Amino acid sequence: MSTLTARLAALRESHAAKLKPEISELLDQQLALLHQDPGFDGVPKVGERAPSFALEDQHGTTVSSTVLLARGPLVVSFYRGTWCPYCNEEIAALSEVYDAIRAEGASLVAVSPQSAASAESYRKVHPVPFPILVDTDARIAEQFGLAYTYSAALKTLYLNAFKNDLAEINAGATWRMTVPGRFVIDSDGIIADAQFDPDYRFRPDPADTLRVLRRLRTGSAA
Repeated sequence: MSTLTARLAALRESHAAKLKPEISELLDQQLALLHQDPGFDGVPKVGERAPSFALEDQHGTTVSSTVLLARGPLVVSFYRGTWCPYCNEEIAALSEVYDAIRAEGASLVAVSPQSAASAESYRKVHPVPFPILVDTDARIAEQFGLAYTYSAALKTLYLNAFKNDLAEINAGATWRMTVPGRFVIDSDGIIADAQFDPDYRFRPDPADTLRVLRRLRTGSAA
């Protein structure tokens, strides 16, 4: 079984070969601007308290971070939606290690601005063992410092080149989006690991998350 890092590298290579040079250039420009956005300076850091939240999952059941943290550590993975192949690779990789995450005494939730209805056809074919929470207008992503609104250029690119209308896909019918990120929160609500990248083509490997959870369980320093 290949790592998520290797799978994403292969996906980047495949997409680079398919995209027209002018589209790749515009996409890289927009991602570079996101990297420079000072708004992401507010992403909670290791040692800080994580924002609490309560959101509905794909079945309409309310899931509370406070309730989950009462049981043990919590892994929160922010992703864009099932229309994003990089997100689907990450969700698949997290599904593969879900039992290992539970064995460390932790819970796992994924958070996306995509509506449950727009992702239903995907989830019928690709069942996910953990809750996928609907973050309308990326409000919880905003609390974690990960939310942003697509620029006019990026919106045009997605509509014309990728045929993705996020106003139809997202709950709240907006172009509000989340930067992919993954947080490990200890049972006291303190962030033990915080990983995010404005470039959606890169994600932390689940093996890194498992190492953090193992450290929390054993009480080791590293």
